[in-house]
Amino acid sequence: MDQGLLAPQRRALIMESARRHGAVRVVELAAELGVSGMTVRRDLEALVHEGVLEKVHGGAVLASARGEEPGFEAKSSRESGAKAAIADLAATLVRPGGVVALSGGTTTHAVAARLLKVPDLTVVTNSLAVAGTLEVAARQDPGAPVLVLTGGTPTRSASLVGAVADRMLASIHVDLLILGAHGVSDRAGLSTPNLAEAQTNRALIAAASRIAVVADHSKWGVIGLSSFAELRQVDCFVTDDGMPTAAREAIEASVGELLVAPVSP
Repeated sequence: MDQGLLAPQRRALIMESARRHGAVRVVELAAELGVSGMTVRRDLEALVHEGVLEKVHGGAVLASARGEEPGFEAKSSRESGAKAAIADLAATLVRPGGVVALSGGTTTHAVAARLLKVPDLTVVTNSLAVAGTLEVAARQDPGAPVLVLTGGTPTRSASLVGAVADRMLASIHVDLLILGAHGVSDRAGLSTPNLAEAQTNRALIAAASRIAVVADHSKWGVIGLSSFAELRQVDCFVTDDGMPTAAREAIEASVGELLVAPVSP
């Protein structure tokens, strides 16, 4: 019997099962989710296209490992609708005249595009993609946010990390940090496959008065090589409505505020 789950919710549950067991089978998923085998296969195809699963006979296996770091372009195509909805909601947290920091990541990059008209805003970032968006905006509009780039060594995900970035961040203070993550779980908190990026994220956190995490439902249950924050350190967690109920409850039990963005079909 169809449980009435939306596609993002089904796919989040499929990924939860894949992370627990390392693999999923079409027949078992169809029974658990109360949908047809054809629906499950479509969901698996979508997850394979995102690069998080690999097809095998009768199902799929988990593709990503804890030490792998996908490139920025590869991550940009994943959960684009959810990221856009999250970015719309996260942008409402930013106030005119403030100083906001944006970490590396595709969701924070989406947030940056929504801040271009916020008056008297200063943006501190270690993201080359965010810096590029703001630099183009500044050439076209003198009222665009002021850009402060940390410097550092670029990662595959276009984040600047390392001692240069960390020293710069140790000398500043920001009103709000909008922080992305490779993975989120109640056990490991926020994590990333890159040790240097984890350290630079800790420096960003130390510089911020308030911390808002932006992470879509597919990040839940993923544990990267290095944790850089516990959920209880987060003031506001912004996600999409594909996040499973149990995950929302776990987040709400730890963070100051949970904001859920509806995703258009």
